[in-house]
Amino acid sequence: MAAGRETRAKADTLTARWKMQWHRARVGLRRSAVDYFRGDGSDWIAFAGLLLTIPVFAALTLFDSVWCSPAMLVLPIVAGGLLLRPASLLGLYATAATALIVESVRLGPYTEGPSRVTPGVVLVVAACGFFGLLTAQFRSRVGVPWRRGGTMLFDLRERIRVQSTLPKLPQGWHHEMALRPAGGQSFSGDFVVAARTNGGRSLEVVLTDVSGKGMDAGSRALLLSGAFGGLLGSLPPHAFLPAANGYLLRQDWDEGFATSIHLVLDLDSGDYELYSAGHPPGLQLSAGTGRWEEKSAEGPLLGVYDGAQFDSVKGSLRPGDVLMLFTDGLVETSDRDIVEGIDRLTGEADRYVAGGFHGAAWHLIEAVAKDVNDDRALLLICRESAAHAR
Repeated sequence: MAAGRETRAKADTLTARWKMQWHRARVGLRRSAVDYFRGDGSDWIAFAGLLLTIPVFAALTLFDSVWCSPAMLVLPIVAGGLLLRPASLLGLYATAATALIVESVRLGPYTEGPSRVTPGVVLVVAACGFFGLLTAQFRSRVGVPWRRGGTMLFDLRERIRVQSTLPKLPQGWHHEMALRPAGGQSFSGDFVVAARTNGGRSLEVVLTDVSGKGMDAGSRALLLSGAFGGLLGSLPPHAFLPAANGYLLRQDWDEGFATSIHLVLDLDSGDYELYSAGHPPGLQLSAGTGRWEEKSAEGPLLGVYDGAQFDSVKGSLRPGDVLMLFTDGLVETSDRDIVEGIDRLTGEADRYVAGGFHGAAWHLIEAVAKDVNDDRALLLICRESAAHAR
């Protein structure tokens, strides 16, 4: 019995140790895979896989060089330029060069027949290797592997989009926003930050146009949208633009100015204040007269000089009234001044009066400035009449 217990104890111990080792191996492999695809881990997996493809391709070429050309070595070289770090890439290139030499010796001189290692094949492989090494070195300097680069850009775009989401408004109010980057890109120099303040009784919205457009302005727009979102609601309305101006001045950017318009709307009474920093005027549609009125506040560009003053203009939205805020890309082009652009915008907007401007923001950009090579943003805030509220 004692011998049996010792045998079971030994078996249990061996089983437990085996399970523990297997568990550690699985956890280690999973962590390595996660780190690799996040861009934090070693590139040995990709390096080993690409290294194994080179002798396979070389063997296929020696077996049938008509269907498997010596130029096939370009494939692991290109993949290595995307996946590997510069040090690993040099090892891959050395292996590929060795395979190319072996193929050249075994197949014979290129003058004796087709499908040989020609000078053109060598030049193509070398050129792909050179550009792959440049790409790998650039990635290494930036510190963002290609596996993480696309995810990072997607995350930046989504953060701007989420920060531009307008808060839900109480019954009787409707808002819409449309943002169109220049040239169909994913990043824009125009952005919106908004928040319900004063216990939810007020809506504060800031529409900003950063200097530049598209990808050039996207990184600055992301930085400013985060900063402006933190300032909004933390300061009295009259102090927001001076604080934003000071923040922009401290960045000391070569192209660091921006225009901005700040709306403070009382959702109970409909009264509002507009503060502007060199931004195009707001437009208000009066349901009583059916006419559009410009709401122009005074203030310089953000990031130009310290101590700037920003004066507000006041107004009120009654049932059926609409307030429209936009950036200059929507109304101003090289062959059209801002006055003509505003006239065209209000003319198109009149078509949506009967429908209460539901779904109007996107269509207005399409109608007024569809092919303009500039960032365009449009914000509509409507106080619905009794007919549209039902």
